[in-house]
Amino acid sequence: MMSGDQSGKNLSVKIKTDALNLFYGSHHALKDINMKIYDKKITAIIGPSGCGKSTLLRVFNRMNDLIPIARIEGNVELDGEPIYGKSVDVAALRTKVGMVFQKPNVFPMSIYENVIIGPKRHGVKNKARLAEIAEHSLKQAALWEEVKDELKKPGLGLPLGSQQRLCIARALAVGPDVILMDESCSALDPESTMAIEELMLELAKDHAILTVTHSMEQARRVSDYSAFMMIDDEKRGTLVEYKTTDLMFTKPDDKRTEDYITGRYG
Repeated sequence: MMSGDQSGKNLSVKIKTDALNLFYGSHHALKDINMKIYDKKITAIIGPSGCGKSTLLRVFNRMNDLIPIARIEGNVELDGEPIYGKSVDVAALRTKVGMVFQKPNVFPMSIYENVIIGPKRHGVKNKARLAEIAEHSLKQAALWEEVKDELKKPGLGLPLGSQQRLCIARALAVGPDVILMDESCSALDPESTMAIEELMLELAKDHAILTVTHSMEQARRVSDYSAFMMIDDEKRGTLVEYKTTDLMFTKPDDKRTEDYITGRYG
């Protein structure tokens, strides 16, 4: 049973799940997930491998729709509106809820084209406006000074950490409200990881950020809230505990949480 979290009662709820269950065919992958994700806060999803962290993250921009046997039960809301249902424009949803993956997925095109591909697909044709979007997004991603004189060069030619920031700039270019980050620092060196963490803290001033991480240190450094997940006896991903990160790491309510964050489990 998930611990009740009362500390967010005066915050703006960006995403809310009620009795969320996800199935892959006959496999029950996520069981009864109930949580509120707050706007302009960083929420870390932690837990052992295979417990459904990334699966849960992908629920929020319907990436699981790409798996034909995936099926959702329960309710998921963005700004109070359900995001599942036949009438929902999934493409529009994904502009509001951007995704940054574990490994940088830079497209084989120029740095500039990588950033503006989203706005162009959504109908922005004015070259001056596209240039404004590119500059603004690259500045938001703390990459502008590094690449401003090299925008025509291939994005794949950037160092790995800069590639990840380019992917963040691309996500920002369509003006999302929420940014999902699926272990976005796991392939990076410590210096690049620090740069991404600093960027997350800056972006959280205007966005809700959800990040999946295996690093307890990272969760403690950057997140405001933490959600601890585990696999139950029937191999279903469950939410054990969800509360402020400070309380999670100093006064966990569940022994399993304490064992995990102190390295005795997982």
